[in-house]
Amino acid sequence: RFIAKPCALGLKVQANGPQKAQPNAILEKVFTAITKHPDEKRLEGLSKQLDWDVRSIQRWFRQRRNQEKPSTLRKFCESMWRFTFYLYIFTYGVRFLKKTPWLWNTRQCWSGYPYQPLMPDLHYYYIVELSFYWSLMFSQFIDVKRKDFGIMFTHHIVTVTLITFSYVTNLTRVGTLILCLHDAADIVLEAAKMANYCKCQKLSDLLFLTFAVVFIVSRLGIYPLWILNTTLFELYEALGNFPALWVFNVLLMVLQILHCFWSYLIIKAAYKAISKGKVAKDARSDVESSSDEEETVPRSKAPHSTVTTNGTSGANGTNGYLTAATSSEEH
Repeated sequence: RFIAKPCALGLKVQANGPQKAQPNAILEKVFTAITKHPDEKRLEGLSKQLDWDVRSIQRWFRQRRNQEKPSTLRKFCESMWRFTFYLYIFTYGVRFLKKTPWLWNTRQCWSGYPYQPLMPDLHYYYIVELSFYWSLMFSQFIDVKRKDFGIMFTHHIVTVTLITFSYVTNLTRVGTLILCLHDAADIVLEAAKMANYCKCQKLSDLLFLTFAVVFIVSRLGIYPLWILNTTLFELYEALGNFPALWVFNVLLMVLQILHCFWSYLIIKAAYKAISKGKVAKDARSDVESSSDEEETVPRSKAPHSTVTTNGTSGANGTNGYLTAATSSEEH
């Protein structure tokens, strides 16, 4: 509010939100009390009741749904907040881990376990990260719903469970490695979003491709070879079999499955970026499950008899994950 918003306005980020639908008591009552996506039969009934053509009613419902989308200014502010947090916590994690022996030798994660002292710096690192992921899990319910809502919700549940479980069982040394590794790519992602909201398309594309490389290297390369190797093999060799080992590793494997899913989508977007010269529409996180693009057909030219849809257009709209300002193909 006091830092990100002035920065956004200084960078000429668009402050106004989506176009608002004209006031109509009957349609508003249907929208709020019955359905936000009326079917063909209901559209026909409303058309006769209001003496509007069906296309106009579809457009009204589309604009009414779009009213609930956040403005570009709000999305910029959110991305700037997350960018600031990720940059701070990643820097803190790197500075902390440079002083620890387990950064360079992962076997040190299990030396003296479970009688490892909880250092104040490590405690602070854990509590800040845990509080942030709790906030993400709760805010997801009030944000615009994404296509991968279920996947993201699973990710937040697994992350919060992992942080809490590793803290309770004193598996905090390897936990710090996992946290720091995961924060690296998120910094670049939020920077790419901000560049896009500022209409710096070339910078946004470059940052997105950088994010793709960092994400894939860290999540599909370093994570399994560095983290899973020590939790699956070195931990077992050092301490033998115990219940917490299997619970911890199952959660880490679920996280790796999610990494593979997102990497597939990111590779698709990066391939389109290279082949077309710009990053194509993102299929990962900020695409709404029910958003609609504004139709280009004027109201006066929308024939009553040709409309047989339920008010949605053929293409999925986006709510701003690297959304291009001037291109129909969006990040």
